[in-house]
Amino acid sequence: MHSISPLDAAASAAAVSRRHRALILTALTLGGFAIGTSEFSAMGLMPDMVKGFGVTEPQVGHIISAYALGVVVGAPLLAILGGRLPRRALLLALMAFYALGNLASAGAPDYASMLLARFVAGLPHGAYFGVSALTAVAISRPEERGKAVSLTMVGLTLAILVGNPLATWMGQTIGWRWAFVLVSAVAVATVLLIAAFLPRQRAEAPTRPRDELRAFNRLPVWQALAIGAIGFAGLFCVFSYLAPTMLQVTGVSAAWIPLGLAGFGLGGVIGNVAGGWLFDRLRFRAVPVILLGAAAMLLLFASAAGSLWTLLPATVAVGLMGGLGPVLQTHLMDVAGEAQTLAAASHHAAFNAANALGPWLGGLAIGAGWGWTSTGYVGAATALLGTAIYAWAAATLRTPREACAPA
Repeated sequence: MHSISPLDAAASAAAVSRRHRALILTALTLGGFAIGTSEFSAMGLMPDMVKGFGVTEPQVGHIISAYALGVVVGAPLLAILGGRLPRRALLLALMAFYALGNLASAGAPDYASMLLARFVAGLPHGAYFGVSALTAVAISRPEERGKAVSLTMVGLTLAILVGNPLATWMGQTIGWRWAFVLVSAVAVATVLLIAAFLPRQRAEAPTRPRDELRAFNRLPVWQALAIGAIGFAGLFCVFSYLAPTMLQVTGVSAAWIPLGLAGFGLGGVIGNVAGGWLFDRLRFRAVPVILLGAAAMLLLFASAAGSLWTLLPATVAVGLMGGLGPVLQTHLMDVAGEAQTLAAASHHAAFNAANALGPWLGGLAIGAGWGWTSTGYVGAATALLGTAIYAWAAATLRTPREACAPA
């Protein structure tokens, strides 16, 4: 899949009616909703999975990390292997694969098989979002790229707002396995909608893996990925252990956990929309605005966790960090050159590296006896480190020779 020039994007946007564009974006968003519900469900289902498998909370954190590792491995691999397929065919294949991976998760008989099933389920995640973002940009006006990318990712944040609380409720009432059955059903619905609404491209030149890898291996690309992998880990550090934090620190019953998870989702939806808006106005400079605000909110999380009525707005505030997603995704399209598909997919690999790093660091802090609320301090530290990487990346972009050189 080749890169999208502004001229090509304008022509594609003109060829698609407003109504048809809305239907395509709805189909792509539904796929994001399925992925987001699956990705984050283990966090809300942590107490139920602890009982079901007879393991500890940090061990369920490893289930979360196994999925994230699948994304890290699968995103570049499937983006390269699928580079010769048309976007429509690749999207259909990836979402069908996702449905099967989640059925395997629902039927996992023990802890070890669940780790494997979650790893497999994570493989198509990054490639789907990468190709989805490129498809949305191709049917949108060039000056609305940030908005288009944020719309493809809104399904991810809606999953935190609606899908994850629903999965948590299902886990508490009819069993945690049904949450993954639900995800499979939504994935199948996505396949049907993409097949119905996304037209076949007339001329879509395939990419050669060697050319895409060469274009990908540039310092600004790696810097943007590092910002996502490290800077975004703070959200997952807090989010992964929210359920036991609410039970052990806030002192509420398990019935309140879905509401706490929904707070992250609400913040994510607002942040996602705001992130697209910020990028269309500030471009790459939107990164420190989001990360520094997130660091402040993460520092406040520890003191807010003592009461439900301060915890809930704190989860919304931390969730605003989701605005980093569309900012970095769109920035990567600007710096990746001919490696559009690989860079777009790798963006989600980086964010799932954060999904693996956050729970791991949080687990270390909790295991060291620092308490459940220590996740807020650990998260703030990663957000500040991400800001430092941004400063390095911004300096690199001001030096054209360095920006163009291979990493």
